[in-house]
Amino acid sequence: MHDRTISRRALLTATAVAAAAVTASAAPVAAVPPHPAPDRRDRLRRLISRMSLEEKVGQLFVMRVYGHSATAPDQADIDANLAEIGVRTAAELISTYHVGGIIYFAWAHNTRNPRQIAELSNGVQKAGLAQKTPVPLLIATDQEHGIVARVGKPATLLPGAMALGAGRSHADAREAARIAGVELAAMGINQNYAPDADVNVNPANPVIGVRSFGAGPEAVAGMVRAQVTGYQSAGIATAAKHFPGHGDTKDDSHYALPTIHHTREQWNELDAPPFRAAIAAGVTSIMTAHIVVPALDPSEDPATLSHPIVTGVLREQLGYDGVVITDALGMEGVRQKYGDDRVPVLALKAGVDQLLNPPNLRLARDAVLAAVGSGEISEARIEESVLRVLELKDRLGLFRGDAAVSLRDVDRKVGTRAHLAAADRIAERTTTLLVNEKKLLPLNRRRKRNLLVVGADPASPSGTTGPPTTVLATALTELGFTATALSTGTAPSAAQTDAAVAAARGKDAVVVATYNVSATSSQRTLVDALVATGVPVITVAIRNPYDIARLSGVKASLAAYSWTDVEVRAAARVIAGRVRPRGVLPVPVQRADDPTRELYPIGHGLSY
Repeated sequence: MHDRTISRRALLTATAVAAAAVTASAAPVAAVPPHPAPDRRDRLRRLISRMSLEEKVGQLFVMRVYGHSATAPDQADIDANLAEIGVRTAAELISTYHVGGIIYFAWAHNTRNPRQIAELSNGVQKAGLAQKTPVPLLIATDQEHGIVARVGKPATLLPGAMALGAGRSHADAREAARIAGVELAAMGINQNYAPDADVNVNPANPVIGVRSFGAGPEAVAGMVRAQVTGYQSAGIATAAKHFPGHGDTKDDSHYALPTIHHTREQWNELDAPPFRAAIAAGVTSIMTAHIVVPALDPSEDPATLSHPIVTGVLREQLGYDGVVITDALGMEGVRQKYGDDRVPVLALKAGVDQLLNPPNLRLARDAVLAAVGSGEISEARIEESVLRVLELKDRLGLFRGDAAVSLRDVDRKVGTRAHLAAADRIAERTTTLLVNEKKLLPLNRRRKRNLLVVGADPASPSGTTGPPTTVLATALTELGFTATALSTGTAPSAAQTDAAVAAARGKDAVVVATYNVSATSSQRTLVDALVATGVPVITVAIRNPYDIARLSGVKASLAAYSWTDVEVRAAARVIAGRVRPRGVLPVPVQRADDPTRELYPIGHGLSY
């Protein structure tokens, strides 16, 4: 059985029921407007007064749900929903728990293609407006681009944050966000958990890295400001993350509870500027991090659960009064110190408004209800957060007939020729040339025509791109070379290395796609073996740009900052000389033998 297409007219009619409680009439808006006027806020308060406590608490949760359809998902997704949430479908989730938002994931089968996403979004909104108290939903995803993308082709995939940082263009960062926002909005996704406002000063950071715009606080701040403006000009909400700053950690908060050892002064100078910039740009929400910052809260509670950090620093010191959302509550960083029943309660007491994706929704919801019943949390405190959430929905036009999306708009706005061309142009301005001995690059098609492309082929972030060695070889072939691809993986075996060496014989050059090369990585062995053949070796770092510090003997080296097609193709055009390299390092590359010394500083980048 397939979910029937929900007409825009039917959904607009349902929206009108909710709109009657909030507004008389207003024209749809493109950009996200300022906070509602006092009269609109009064109408929202009257809407809250008609809600039950369960409905109010439900508005504070943003939840995952399996399935491509709001009412007729595949049986496997029904089974997963029953096992994890106790409901069959997204519509049932909304009617049972009155959740204020849904988060889409590719692994939850929410994002198969743009039209399906739009139909799912319309089904979600129809379910929200079918409740006793009709309220539209925030529909969110993590579409940072680069290495984090939940929506894949044929939607436009753009360079990620560090690539944009390498390009140094606020105009490009803003335009990338605007394009992404227009396409997400066309699919009914009205909130993007982006941009990343972390300042990545730790090369060993396992979770941020190229998701950050760079290591310079003011440079990152400028990019964050540009992206907030770009996304919100397209009419979608943003979420600057991960407050108070996840850029200097060696641990991944998905699996551990990291500690940031900055002093308050260091935090103020290093971590705070991008969040200040986001607030000044009118960011609609800020996401907290599951990290400990003793200088900001000596209790060593995770920031998500810290009243001194969320209320004391974010709200009082920085003056932010918008929506605060947690990072996912299933992450180990927020679960190590407290149980799953205490985490949502403590987050609300800290000053958070939205609770993202708890591992057990019923337990979390019931814990909040019990806290209100016992007086630990006042109902007025719940209503304070509900008002912020409803104000955000109102600013997005969701109470004014903009909850539904048109399938015709999906075809007109998603993955357009103009958007794809813009993505290519932006990517071309990000590729960074780090090494170019004896001006090997650009390769001459007459003298260096026969190429071998080897290296890492990590899984596509969106499931719709790559593999990068094939994409790179294909792009080079289209540019007039004869290029053969041979995948050797992120940890090439001795046999794979031997095969690469054999394949390199007789070639004019070898291009190696490297991926986070460590001191013990067998990728180093592969590169050394290829260098020993005497064939010129060119490396392309397809994730973090630090790889070159652990490689020797290469004749040229580039940083692409991601392995998605748009960035890999841009690297091919640089190698071929179709465009000149224009990117510069937004982070320093430290020496492998002495990390206190820089091999290449921020701003390094060659050209021709």
